[in-house]
Amino acid sequence: MTVEADILSGGSADKMEGSDSPSKKGNRGPKPSRTIEQNVLDALVYREIISQADVLAAVDDSRDGPLDLEAVLLDRYRVPKDALGSALSDFYQCPYLPYDERTVIDADLLKTLNLDYLKKNLWLPIARRGSLIDVLTSDPHDLDKGWDVRRTFPGMTIRYAVGLRRDIEQFLHIARGQGTSGSIGAILGELVNEIHLEPTIDPVSGGIDENDSAIVRLTNQVVLEADRLGASDIHIEPYANRKDMVVRLRVDGTCFTYMRIPSAYRRAVVSRIKVMANLDIAERRKPQDGKIRYRLAKDREIELRVATLPTSGHDEDVVLRLLTAKKSMSLEAMEFAPATLQAIQTIAEKPHGIILCVGPTGSGKTTTLHAILKHINTDERKIWTAEDPIEITQDGLRQVQVHPKIDLTFATAMRAFLRADPDVIMIGEMRDKETADIAIEASLTGHLVLSTLHTNSAVETVIRLLDLGCDPFNFADAMLGVLAQRLCKRICIQCKEAYHPTHQEYDELVQGCGAREWEQWGVADATSITLYRGRGCDVCNRTGFKGRVPLHELLIGSEDMKSCIQSKARTVEMLNVAMREGMISLVQDGIRKVLQGVTTYRQVRSVAMK
Repeated sequence: MTVEADILSGGSADKMEGSDSPSKKGNRGPKPSRTIEQNVLDALVYREIISQADVLAAVDDSRDGPLDLEAVLLDRYRVPKDALGSALSDFYQCPYLPYDERTVIDADLLKTLNLDYLKKNLWLPIARRGSLIDVLTSDPHDLDKGWDVRRTFPGMTIRYAVGLRRDIEQFLHIARGQGTSGSIGAILGELVNEIHLEPTIDPVSGGIDENDSAIVRLTNQVVLEADRLGASDIHIEPYANRKDMVVRLRVDGTCFTYMRIPSAYRRAVVSRIKVMANLDIAERRKPQDGKIRYRLAKDREIELRVATLPTSGHDEDVVLRLLTAKKSMSLEAMEFAPATLQAIQTIAEKPHGIILCVGPTGSGKTTTLHAILKHINTDERKIWTAEDPIEITQDGLRQVQVHPKIDLTFATAMRAFLRADPDVIMIGEMRDKETADIAIEASLTGHLVLSTLHTNSAVETVIRLLDLGCDPFNFADAMLGVLAQRLCKRICIQCKEAYHPTHQEYDELVQGCGAREWEQWGVADATSITLYRGRGCDVCNRTGFKGRVPLHELLIGSEDMKSCIQSKARTVEMLNVAMREGMISLVQDGIRKVLQGVTTYRQVRSVAMK
């Protein structure tokens, strides 16, 4: 079977302008023989992506129908985009570049180009690195396109990447948006032009201040893009030696480089953020922290927590944490195991005692506590909360924002709450012994107290509080339960596929769960279970993961556990008691979700293993 590779890249079965093959279907001569490595379609057949019969049918469909061969393969015969892209990459011996909404196209490269011309000819300059320009094209072997690229960028070194027609069109659609004055690409283009026009700019002091129009618009646009992509954090990292400043975003717990800003403007960008957060722009020697209230639209605003840290080269890193106003979730929506959900609902309805939710920063502790408060939030209960910051609001809750600078700390707020006749108190975090002692005392005097703590597991939380100096008898009497949790990446539902695990994967699951517990679950062998993974698609940016799923570990304050606390037993002893009484560990809960097809064991290990 022989089909010209330019059918795939050029977009139709008929020849494109500049092709040597005849244009009429009936005038096609004999086609030269190609090896598997040379022929894209044969490569797909060889890799068992599509059958030989379907390839021939797809070619006929593209000749006789309105769709090009690429669209027929992708839409009608369900050939994965990454598989087609990989075959093109092997054939053209250059990288395959799929569409990624996070890509920032260098607007300066598009100033002399007509986007309609680029769409017709299917090529696009993506980025410039010194004298090197990255160009995305549907056919790196097309001589006419090559001449056009070289005429457009004379004297530059061109590095090609191959892309699918629909991906290039999506990139061009982004380029139209980035061509507007408010886009990141256009703003960066302005900054690059200013560097070329102002060769005397001092890269250390900066040739532009924080109130410059381009800097203000760039900073605002970075925040907007981070919110659009669902980022939880923005990391701004300047470097010495005239290197570009890097902006990284954290999405679903993973950082990636989003853009680079010319080195000459690193001080101005940092100063602009400090002005927005009411920080001292002249102080670069010590860390500072602050907050920014940022309005995204008429009816929507977010809060940014800002932290600056001095780094090498007399620069400052800035980390902005995006806190969007969220509604409280229900306990049923938190994806608890049925036994864990029932136990939480039971202890949450107790009239007094203390419930702790523990885990690292960003693991969803506050969200879980608000779900518990929503479960018990009735007219009969008076509920006070002290938070920093207030991320979630609920009707019926009286919420207080703590301000350590004016001595309104968690401990101060707790004392005030106890004079305000509460039924339930929530403290954002137990940061010191004073707060912990007041919380335990309040729970022993007829109040239900909820709080968070930064520890690795439920049992370690008990040890941490005892190490702080809390009275073991009082804490044992007060403790209702400790809930440890993590957030684990969720398999993308759009590209999710089933497979049978290897014996090695099966053994890892058994070892992680524990042989006795695994046997109780009734899983016989590797052939009897089905696991899932994500292939990677446009929805998940080819990562195979989209969103996150919580993992839970609930330690209940039983009589045996209270005896262990009072005697200050070792961690291993407490853990054995908890497991004997039915506690499901973080790893075991993760493995349950692996077997349910929600996540993968590698992701569980990355967040739950010690």
